Amino acid sequence: MKKTLFALAALGAFAGAASAQSSVQLFGVVDLAVRHIKNGDIDRTDLASNGNATSRLGVRGVEDLGGGLKAGFWLEAAVNPDSGTADSTRFWGRRSTVSLIGNFGEVRLGRDKLPTQLAFEEYDVFGATGIGDINTTYALPNSATVAANSRADNAVQYFLPGNLNGVYGSLAVAAGEGVAGGKYVGGRLGWRSGAIDISGAYGQAEVTDDEDYKRYVIGGSYDFNVVKVSANFQETKFTNQKDRHLTVGAAVPVGAGSFKASYSKIDGRGGAIDDRDADQFAIGYVHNLSKRTAVYGTYAYIKNDGTASYVVAANGATAASMRGEKSQGFDIGVRHSF
Repeated sequence: MKKTLFALAALGAFAGAASAQSSVQLFGVVDLAVRHIKNGDIDRTDLASNGNATSRLGVRGVEDLGGGLKAGFWLEAAVNPDSGTADSTRFWGRRSTVSLIGNFGEVRLGRDKLPTQLAFEEYDVFGATGIGDINTTYALPNSATVAANSRADNAVQYFLPGNLNGVYGSLAVAAGEGVAGGKYVGGRLGWRSGAIDISGAYGQAEVTDDEDYKRYVIGGSYDFNVVKVSANFQETKFTNQKDRHLTVGAAVPVGAGSFKASYSKIDGRGGAIDDRDADQFAIGYVHNLSKRTAVYGTYAYIKNDGTASYVVAANGATAASMRGEKSQGFDIGVRHSF
C-alpha cells in the first residue's frame, strides 16, 4: 500500500512540474467488458479489463535541450478498473524509461518491451490484447520466465532515427544483474513505406550458463484500403525444443469501425513439447463513437491437441484439465482513452 501511495504521489509531482518541462502529459486507457469464457467443462462470466486495449495510467514528458537534442521520460502502469487494483509488485511494470533523442536516433534506458516481442505483436489485428490476442498461445518451450518473453528490466535500447526512407529498427541489451534469464540481447530491422510494412527480429536470453533461449520473428502487413492483411511467423528454441507460431489476419474498415479476424497455428516440436499443438481463431468488431471512445465485441476459439492447454482467458480451469480440450469465449465492452 505504501509503495502505491508513493507512486501516486510521484505521479502528481511529475504532473505538477509541467511548467518546468517542455511538455508533460498524463495519459491512460480504461477498458472494461462483460466476458463469458468456457474452458473445457467450466463456464464463467466476469467483468474483465483489457478486452480491446490494456487499461493503463501513465505520465510522459520531453524536454528540449537545444541543438536538436531532447530528453524524455515515460512511466506507465497497468491498472485493473474492474477491481480498482494495480500490480503490487511493480507499479510502473509496463514501462519505466528515460531517453536521449536526437538526429542520431534514441537511446532508451529502463524497463520496456523488447524488439522480438514488438515484431511478434505488431502484426496482430487484435493488438495483442483481449481474448483474440495471439500472445495467448505463446508459451516458452521450457515454461521458464526469461527476458525474451516480453519486457525486460535493466535494458539499454537504441532506436534508429526516423529519416531513413522507411527503414526502422532497434537493438537491445539487458543486464542480468544476477537474475536467471535476465540477460538478453536482440534486435529488429524493418521497412515501412505507404501500404507495406515488413520486419524481422532475433533475440536470445541466457537461461543457464550453457543454454540460451532463442526467438526468431518475421512478419509484415499490406493495406489494400478495403482490407489490411497481416502475417507473422515465430520460432522459439530451447535445448531440443522448438515452438512454431504462424498467424494470418485481416482488418476490414466499415464506416466508423472495423471487422477483424485472425487464425493462428501453433506447432510444438521436440522433447516435452513434441505434441503441444493448437489452432486459434478470433473474430471481432470495433465501433468508434469518437476518437477516444469505442465499443467492441470479440469471439475467440482455441482447439488444443496433445498436451497443449492454451485458453482464450483464464476462468479457474487448471492447465492439467485443459490438455487437449477446447477453449472459447466472447466479450462485449467499452474502451475510453485520455
